[in-house]
This record gives sequence, C-alpha cells and structure tokens, in this order.
Amino acid sequence: MENIYYLLLIFLLCWYFIYLRKISEIALFHANQYCEQNHIQFIAIARRSSRLHFSKKHGAVWFSIFDVEFSGDGESSNNATLSLYGLKLDNVEIPPYRVH
Repeated sequence: MENIYYLLLIFLLCWYFIYLRKISEIALFHANQYCEQNHIQFIAIARRSSRLHFSKKHGAVWFSIFDVEFSGDGESSNNATLSLYGLKLDNVEIPPYRVH
C-alpha cells in the first residue's frame, strides 16, 4: 500500500517541475512580447519566486514573480518585474529608463 504513496509523491514532484517549466516558458513569451510592443531590447529573465496563492478572485493558483532585464538604448540595462497568476500575465512593473 505504501508503494502507491511513493508513486503518487514521485508523480506530484514530476508534475510540479514540468508545470514550473511551463510557467517559465509563458513568462519568457510575455516578456518578449512586452519588449517588442514597447520597442525595447530584451536581455534576460529569471524567476524570483513561485508559491501557491489563495485569493477570492483567482482561487488556488501558482503566483510567480520574474525579474526581466532589458535595455532601452542598447547600452545600459534595467530591471523590470513581471508577475503571473497561473499562466496568465498579471502585471509588469517597469521603472523609468533611457531611450535613444
């Protein structure tokens, strides 16, 4: 009987890592799309955190925060914050930056 619990635990861990990878790919897509729309150069993206979040609006969902590095003038780099609820874009916080 305990073998079923071990298999379930292994399955949940595999699902968790696959789902986090899917969230990362969606975040990369949103970051690239945002940079193209605003005519800035995308440099890099990194996950800051992912956690299970409960709210009345979204229910139980994974809330993820990503740091996005970009350049407005091609020489300097700036950091923005991108947040996702599940696989949907929630907010992009971008500081003032230099343009050419």
